[in-house]
Amino acid sequence: MSDGRPIRVLLAKPGLDGHDRGVRLVLRALRDAGMEVIYTGLRATPEQIVKAAIDEDVEAIGLSSLSGAHQTHFARIASLLAEKEMSDVLLFCGGIIPQDDAAALKRAGFQGIFAPGTPLEEIVSFLRARLRPALHEGKKR
Repeated sequence: MSDGRPIRVLLAKPGLDGHDRGVRLVLRALRDAGMEVIYTGLRATPEQIVKAAIDEDVEAIGLSSLSGAHQTHFARIASLLAEKEMSDVLLFCGGIIPQDDAAALKRAGFQGIFAPGTPLEEIVSFLRARLRPALHEGKKR
């Protein structure tokens, strides 16, 4: 979708994790960069997240977890997207994710895994490079 429309991103906190400061910082950074951002709020189920992604016609889904339940919830979301034939939606995530879990998340389809303290511009650049590569390259020159 490079027809001049802004990148549309859904951010979500699946499961019972009640800490949302980090995801709200990412939300503001993406909006400040000109992206349209939909935030599902705390404690969304994988089914609610995928339904919102369909309803909002997003290009990317960013998930955040600090609770340690990332493998269960994130894998379920990737599976539901595959069932809905939405494998073109870019998946990225952040939070407390041990290195040992990163490989499994990548196999599930997560292209970006961001640790706490990642510079927000790195996340913005990641999305632009993957979703608007021609525009991203033009800005680098």
